[in-house]
Amino acid sequence: MALNVLGEELVACSMNPRTGFFRDGCCDTSDEDHGVHTVCAVMTEEFLDYSLMQGNDLITAMPEFGFPGLKPGDRWCLCAPRWVQALDGNAAPQIVLAATHERTLDHARLEDLIAFAIDAPEG
Repeated sequence: MALNVLGEELVACSMNPRTGFFRDGCCDTSDEDHGVHTVCAVMTEEFLDYSLMQGNDLITAMPEFGFPGLKPGDRWCLCAPRWVQALDGNAAPQIVLAATHERTLDHARLEDLIAFAIDAPEG
């Protein structure tokens, strides 16, 4: 059973668009996932523009790869290092802790994740 950053069972991030390294809707990972697609992020125009400026176009659909293109409000499993880079660039999107895999903690501090969480625990 995969765990999230809170040590609980990992929940789905998005089925529409279908996300995740395995395209099963979850930000689960494996040793083959060299990008560490473990952060369930809520897309914003600011982040999508930032990502585009970094050379990663998440806006343009690429049907040949089953990629619909993203818009603000979509949830997507981001690479943990990209989320940290966006955090450092003041463009980090909000995240869903319950759907963010525990391996994210190899790259990001839990305090930073909680600060950007739409589902932050109280207290």
